[in-house]
Amino acid sequence: MRRSSILAGFLLCIPSSLAFFDFGTPGSLGSLVSREFRTSWETFKDSALARPPQRHRLRRASTTEKCQLRLLHTHNSTSSPSPTKVSTSTSYAIPSTTRSSTSIMFPSTTSQTVLSSSTESPAQSTTSASRTSSSASPATSSSMPQPSSAFTLKQFYNGSSFFNGWNFYSNNDPTQGIVNYLDHDTAFSTGLVSINSAGHAIMKIDTTPVVSGNRNSIRIQSQIHFNGGLLMLDAVHMPHGCGTWPAFWMNGPHWPYTGEIDILEGVHDSTQNLVSLHTDNGCNVADNTGSTGVSVNGNSCSATGGANTGCGERVTTPNSYGSAFNSVNGGVYALLWDTTGLSVFWFPRASIPNDIKIDAPLPNTWGTPVARFPASACNPYQFFVDQTIIFDTTLCGTWAGSNGAWNLANSAGQGASCATSTGVSTCTAFVQNNGAAFADAYWEVVSVKLFQ
Repeated sequence: MRRSSILAGFLLCIPSSLAFFDFGTPGSLGSLVSREFRTSWETFKDSALARPPQRHRLRRASTTEKCQLRLLHTHNSTSSPSPTKVSTSTSYAIPSTTRSSTSIMFPSTTSQTVLSSSTESPAQSTTSASRTSSSASPATSSSMPQPSSAFTLKQFYNGSSFFNGWNFYSNNDPTQGIVNYLDHDTAFSTGLVSINSAGHAIMKIDTTPVVSGNRNSIRIQSQIHFNGGLLMLDAVHMPHGCGTWPAFWMNGPHWPYTGEIDILEGVHDSTQNLVSLHTDNGCNVADNTGSTGVSVNGNSCSATGGANTGCGERVTTPNSYGSAFNSVNGGVYALLWDTTGLSVFWFPRASIPNDIKIDAPLPNTWGTPVARFPASACNPYQFFVDQTIIFDTTLCGTWAGSNGAWNLANSAGQGASCATSTGVSTCTAFVQNNGAAFADAYWEVVSVKLFQ
């Protein structure tokens, strides 16, 4: 209350105004059938920009299944919201709830409540990274009314319960990396997974000095899948160094027909992120994407044949990947999936917008994305379905372990090639005999949040 002066024996009290926010609601979804993609090694092994095949191997679809897929895609393309042509002054729109385009699906064993028992609120989790760095700026309160966000926080992972709601993948690495992915219990008992004193999730690589085969590593996959919305990763540190191939990405259940979106990915000592898509035939990169990124690997995003390079945009913004990312205590990557297309934004720690810190995101105020794939060339509700969120760190494999990538210099922010900087002729030989080199190859994650 605000108290005025006393005049003629009367006390006047003027109540202060309050600001209210209006939030949207999601819908529901369906499913497709499967098909296998096999790697064409010879096509891309000497190409450093070649993006290897996706990370699940599935059985080959029968002719009947292929027909079913085509019919389902035809149905999706006619029933999904019509893509809106994008200009460089982009506005973003979440589709209506008449379709499953903004739905989030929980498995029957998972409660549809926020998966966190942390004492921090979701908004506080974004700023908790400040405990690890004096350069991190906490969220600040403002007496000014804030614009209303169209998004509601539907799912978040942070604090001591971060690993609740994830499945630990423990099968062979589909990208032929020299890693053993550990199950939940083994990951915790060996110390490769933990929650540190700041409340951040840690996922590491085994640093045994010499191994004769594969090194232990971690890959986790969300128990939920979703269609449309705003996904945010807040990380303080990510793996990097020669031999490494880390990624924060998403994948549909029946690759490539249900698509793959790589949000944060690269190899070796790169300092520039590569955002890429891998899809069925028909998804392309527009001539004018409306981003600050640089297109690589051509216009077609198809992963149904050839070397499966997909399509992508190199993030040239400073500190977007690897050691450069870590030098600024990381920051926030945000993927916006709506009727206008797919957009990726990157905010270093010191530049995280306040609306993100208070869980009231306003993408229209964020400026130009670092990567963008307009719906005019690739309808995101046709080519991407039921996406699961994934973290992994593999070693070598069909990209990082290729001769082209191991011997590549002066690319994606990396200076000398790994062959030169390590003095070792192959990725495999280096990884197996230099465990100490992977002490810095870990994820430190503040939170993952999904808004719809």
